[in-house]
Amino acid sequence: MIHRYARVALFLGALALVGCTEQDYKEMAYGARANAKLSPEIVRAMASKGMSRTSPVLGRIFKEEGKLEVWKQKSNGRYDIIASYDICKFSGKLGPKYIEGDRQAPEGFYMVRPGQMNPNSSYHLSFDIGYPNAYDRANGRTGAHLMVHGDCSSSGCYSMKNGPMEQIYAFARDAFEGGQTEFQIQAFPFRMTAANMARYRNDPNYAFWQMLKEGYDHFELTKVPPKVDVCEKRYVFNQTPLDGRPFSATGACPATTTVSPELATAYQSHKAKFDVEFATFSAKTDLASPKPSIVGVKEAGVVSDWTKRRARGERVSVEPPSMAADGTVVVSGPMGRADSEAGRRMAALEAAEAARKKDAEEKAAAKAAEDARKAAEKTAKDEAKREASMPKAGPEAVQVVEPEPESRLGKVGKRISNLFGS
Repeated sequence: MIHRYARVALFLGALALVGCTEQDYKEMAYGARANAKLSPEIVRAMASKGMSRTSPVLGRIFKEEGKLEVWKQKSNGRYDIIASYDICKFSGKLGPKYIEGDRQAPEGFYMVRPGQMNPNSSYHLSFDIGYPNAYDRANGRTGAHLMVHGDCSSSGCYSMKNGPMEQIYAFARDAFEGGQTEFQIQAFPFRMTAANMARYRNDPNYAFWQMLKEGYDHFELTKVPPKVDVCEKRYVFNQTPLDGRPFSATGACPATTTVSPELATAYQSHKAKFDVEFATFSAKTDLASPKPSIVGVKEAGVVSDWTKRRARGERVSVEPPSMAADGTVVVSGPMGRADSEAGRRMAALEAAEAARKKDAEEKAAAKAAEDARKAAEKTAKDEAKREASMPKAGPEAVQVVEPEPESRLGKVGKRISNLFGS
């Protein structure tokens, strides 16, 4: 960190002397990143393994283990690992990328050429891994600009810390300087051992991973990047058409021969040994639990829709939704809005709409109260009028009720009663 501040101070001092613009400063800073040298420890390790600074490179990515490995070609033509870096962050789950916006980091075999290197990346440094490749396009998979980059922030890429990213970039830059025209990136869900394949044997992506494993095994056996082609919408490795025709990604696979008979024999022997180990591990009950993986294109569609809504500034779950094996969509975590121009604009629109609705409700409540008051006044007035219209009691209106005179028969009855004392 001190070294970085010193470097920035040096740049600022240079600007003060020569009167550079802000753009000049950015170009100087980017140049420093893109031209960083490999560490002395790596240079010594390369020398001990018979590698030159500019010899060809290859990258291998393992999602579950969170590792990006750099391999370099030795003087005998075979490759050996020279560096391994922690992947700071990748988005999505285990499994391939299906569609634009699903936030999945790709899996498969990709090629990186000089034009895919970006020294001026907004994410410190980056290179595009080449997604979609022929396999992805043949299977209708969409997306673009999938990178390995710095700044430890990912929305479908493989993100590194800035120091390791400078070293990875330097490996590629030096290899291109040495004449390598493209280097291979192999991206796997995990190290494809018998134990790991047994752990994931019931995963919906297992058939895809079995296909990747063939290329994985070819490299493990030869320590040379496999020749990768696509036909019948699937990968084929180290095969050459007998009639010399090119492979068609969506067409029928031509009759082929293995580039090396020795490799074909070694691969069959390796596969037989693997099958025995796989059966042994599949019978075990103490294997580590598998990590979450994408269910398939349906879950990719759910996440892609979430991504679009989030980009529009809508309130969505902070974390992308996921899908259970039974197809149930699971939304977890609080709801929120992306801190972006679209998010702020949508928030302002919703706040204005809420204020308008509140104002309308307050006006409606005030009108209702006024109507109630007027109704009460009218009722009171009507009652007063009714009471005023009724006749009022006075002295002249008092009526004296005279007792009715007793009849003659009644008087006789009283006399008889008095005589007998009753």
